[in-house]
Amino acid sequence: MVSPEMREMIDRLRLRMVDRAAAPPPLDVMREHFTLTGLPPYPMADDVVAQPISDSPVPGFWLDGADARPDRVLLFVHGAGFALGSARSHGELATRIGRAGRARVLFPEYRLAPEHPYPAGPQDVLAIWRWLREDQGVPANSIAVAGDSAGANLLLGLILALRERGEEQPTAAVFLSPALDLSGSGASMVEQDGVDPIFTPAMIHGIFARYLAGTDPRSPAVSPLFADLAGLPPTLVQVGSAEVVLSDSERFAAKADAAGVDVTLEVAPDLPHVYQAMRDTPEAIAATDRIGEFLDRHWQLGSGPSSGPGQRAQGATTGS
Repeated sequence: MVSPEMREMIDRLRLRMVDRAAAPPPLDVMREHFTLTGLPPYPMADDVVAQPISDSPVPGFWLDGADARPDRVLLFVHGAGFALGSARSHGELATRIGRAGRARVLFPEYRLAPEHPYPAGPQDVLAIWRWLREDQGVPANSIAVAGDSAGANLLLGLILALRERGEEQPTAAVFLSPALDLSGSGASMVEQDGVDPIFTPAMIHGIFARYLAGTDPRSPAVSPLFADLAGLPPTLVQVGSAEVVLSDSERFAAKADAAGVDVTLEVAPDLPHVYQAMRDTPEAIAATDRIGEFLDRHWQLGSGPSSGPGQRAQGATTGS
């Protein structure tokens, strides 16, 4: 049963979708005003200190809450179609997840499409990972990653690139409503058309086209769902059942499970894309708590000697 608070947010999202369909704003206007909820952005907590990164190859921020442990780093990569999003739109969500796991948050501001289509985003995410590991000297088992939608796509691409290079991976990953198949071949693209309060399939294809810029959408480089998923770190996936990209999460979890990955899938009935961003709803609060428990557990498990490069995660579990 959807809470009254969440129902109000979903109704707002439906109105925003109608308005955008009638008169789509220019991209620069969308970037200036974009938020995940359609409301003014939630402020980060008063005790969060935002410090711009001055010496990294990718601009961004350290976002530190008062209870952040220095031995835990959450690399958060924002979504919004590879073309929108920033610390303004996603900072509160990132720091709320960081607080749940008692971690510092590293928030990169990667280059956006269409000015910077594929492969700019993956290049920036790999560059910030290398800076964190090599320049900052942070052990891989002290780092977890989290991202929503397109950000989850970029993070899964990062993890796969590290695996292919035989390098150590993050200790855990959290994907919120991941967009992992840019060809849009999932059944939910049809089944949830008209149910999703944010996107239509046509909107999704248009968003992805700006990023792809002619790249084959079924290439694992841009659609990591089609890659070999063996050897990934423990992964939590949260998605709403009312999403046109629901099938991306379902197929990813099934394929990762079959490959021996410790993967947990949570499908929230009747909830929309990145519902965790709706800060004051019971659903978002509960989801954030579960993310914190997942991260805390795996940081504790990873606090010993770091596992070898590319080591496969064992003990697959799936749930909903």
